[in-house]
Amino acid sequence: MGLKIALIQMDIAFGQPEANYNKVSERCREAVEKGGADIIVLPELWTTGYDLAALDQIGDNEGERTWSFISTLAKTYDVHIVGGSIAKKSGSHITNTMLVVDREGKRVKEYSKAHLFRLMNEEKYLIQGNDDGLFKLDGHLCAGVICYDIRFPEWIRTHMLQNTKVLFVVAEWPESRIDHWRALLVSRAIENQCIVVACNRIGSDPNNVFGGNSMIIGPWGNVIKEAGNEETILYGEVELDDVNHVRAAIPVFEDRRIELYKN
Repeated sequence: MGLKIALIQMDIAFGQPEANYNKVSERCREAVEKGGADIIVLPELWTTGYDLAALDQIGDNEGERTWSFISTLAKTYDVHIVGGSIAKKSGSHITNTMLVVDREGKRVKEYSKAHLFRLMNEEKYLIQGNDDGLFKLDGHLCAGVICYDIRFPEWIRTHMLQNTKVLFVVAEWPESRIDHWRALLVSRAIENQCIVVACNRIGSDPNNVFGGNSMIIGPWGNVIKEAGNEETILYGEVELDDVNHVRAAIPVFEDRRIELYKN
């Protein structure tokens, strides 16, 4: 089964949710009307950027505004949306949370980033999540993770053991470590024999420059599509049956010896 995917690689207006909602609305329209997308993917913290100190004021209360926003877009354009992530306020806590809706606008998944990135002070402002990122789109099991999560292969493998075929990664990955981004994503695809769909932002904020290079990677580790470091919509088509063929050719999951593995 083929799926047409559109990754919204965008510059994020620092601490300006209104501007970012407006941009995403326009980019989603373009992704469907010009690219015929089945699934749209947004980057990490796309409503606010890393304006962490202001999240108490500009974060989304229970994610309700963003849920409503992406649900309306999904119904309007008949498209699934892996809604990147947002700063979700829940009482006194704020999480870095991915929201996913199906083409009918129904809420499919909410996943809060499990591994907080101390180099960007996330642990000072955010609460880590404790649940998995598994969800289904059109009956196919997928997983979603956020940025720093990809440095933890055991976390990714936990999701893949369910016969998951697609791993969605949303990020604000710095340009200075973009070589790590590419290497880690290709490695996660090869070792899990899955499709990796990874959406990064570009541009800069007061403290960081971000690297773009959003990617779609096949289960052999082959790069199907890759963006540069400009603002763009990256289009690509994936075949879910390719995952079955690769897993049959090299039965990694059947050959695991979990009795030998230590924590």
